[in-house]
Amino acid sequence: MDVMTAFAFCMVLLLVLLLVGVPLPYCFAGALIFMVATCGIPIKSLFVWGYSQMISTSLMAVPMFIIAGNLIAESSIAEKLVDLARIFVGKVKGALGCICVVVCGIMGAISGSAFTGIAALGSIMIPELQKEGYSRGFATSLVTCSSILGTLIPPSIPIIVLGWTTGISILGCFMATVVPGIITILTFSAINVFYARRYAKEENAEAIEGQVTKAKPKASRAFVEAIPALLLPVIILGGIYGGFFTATEAAGVCSVLALLLGALVYRQLKVKNTMDMLKTTASSIGSIFMMIFFCLLLSQCMTQLKIPQMLVDIFLGFTNNKFVVLIMVNVFLLFVGMIVNDTTAIMLCAPLLMPLLTAYGVNPIHFGALMIVNLSCGCLTPPYASVLYFGMKVGNAKFGEMMKNTLVFLLVGYVPVMLLTTYVEAISLFLPRLLGYA
Repeated sequence: MDVMTAFAFCMVLLLVLLLVGVPLPYCFAGALIFMVATCGIPIKSLFVWGYSQMISTSLMAVPMFIIAGNLIAESSIAEKLVDLARIFVGKVKGALGCICVVVCGIMGAISGSAFTGIAALGSIMIPELQKEGYSRGFATSLVTCSSILGTLIPPSIPIIVLGWTTGISILGCFMATVVPGIITILTFSAINVFYARRYAKEENAEAIEGQVTKAKPKASRAFVEAIPALLLPVIILGGIYGGFFTATEAAGVCSVLALLLGALVYRQLKVKNTMDMLKTTASSIGSIFMMIFFCLLLSQCMTQLKIPQMLVDIFLGFTNNKFVVLIMVNVFLLFVGMIVNDTTAIMLCAPLLMPLLTAYGVNPIHFGALMIVNLSCGCLTPPYASVLYFGMKVGNAKFGEMMKNTLVFLLVGYVPVMLLTTYVEAISLFLPRLLGYA
C-alpha cells in the first residue's frame, strides 16, 4: 500500500472511530497502529521521540492553566468584576449583556480556557439576564458563545499547544489573536444590544430597562473588592511581555494567585471543594495528555512519511491561488472543529497545514491566528460542541432554545471575524509586528 493510500485509509478510520464515540486517546492510538502496521514505521523510535517531546517545559503550561481556570471558577472573581461593571453602566438598556461579554474576555486573559467563562459566569449571569427580560435560551447562548474569548484573549492554552507543536512564536501568536478577540467582543455586544432593544421585551413579561434586579453594590466597596481580580490579568500578561517569566511560569503564577485570592481574599475556596476540584482536574489532565501523546505520535508518523510535502505538491498542482486554498482550509478546519476539540485538531492538523500555507506565502504567525480563530468555533458547533453542551447544563436550557441564538452569534458575530482574520493579514499581524514578533 502506498503512503497516500494509507493516509487516506487512516483518516477514514480515525473519522469512523470518532463518530462511533470511541474515547479520543484510543481513536488516535488506533489510527497510529494502522499507520505503523501498513507503512513500517519503527514503533520503538517513535515512542522514544514522543517521550522526549512530552517532557517539554512549554507543555507544562497546559495543566497549570487548567488548574488556574478551575480555581477561578470556584472563586467569586467573576462576580466581583460584574459588580464593578454595574457601577459604570447604570441603567443603560442591554448593558448587563455587554458586561457579560467583556468579563468573559477578562476571564480569558486570566485562565486561557473557553470553559472558565461559562463555569465562572453562567450561574451568576444567566439568572440575572433572565430577570432583565432576556429569554433563557438567549441568555445562555450569550454567556456560552462569549466564553470562546478564553481561547482568543491571551494567554491561551490552544495557542501554547500550537506553538509547542509547530515552533511558531507563542508570544507572537498571543498577540495575533488580540485584535480578533476585541472585534468579537464588539460584534457580540452589538448583537446583544440589538436583541435587548428589539426582542427581549416581547419574549419576556419583564421589560428590560437596564434595571438590574440585584441591588447595586456601593461603588467604593465594589472597586476595592474587584482590585485583586483586575490585577490578575495585568500581572500575568505584564509578566510575560515584560520578560519576567515565560508562558509556563505565568501559568504557575496564575494558579498560585488564583488559589490565594479564592482562599484568603474572597474566601470561596475551602479545603473540601478545593480537593474535589483538584481530583477532577487531575483526571481531566491525564486524559488530555494521553490524547496529546498519541496525537503527537500520529503527526510525527505522517511527518516521517513526508505526507505534508506530498499534500503541498498536490495543492500546488491544483491551484496557485492563495485565496482558494484559504477557503478550502477554512472549510476543512470548520469540519474538523465539529468532531474534535481545538487542542486535538491543532495537534493533528497544524503539522499538515503549516507547510502547505507557508508554501503559498502565509506568515507562520498569521497561520497560527487563522488556526485558533477557526477552531475556536468548533466548541460551539455540533456534534462535538463541548462548550455548547456545558452551557446547556449550566443554564438549564434545551438544545432547541440555544441553537437558534447560538447560530446568530456564530453567523452574524463570529464568521465575519473568521473571514477578516483569514483574508486581512493586518488583523492578526499588526500587534506582532509592532512588538517585533513577526
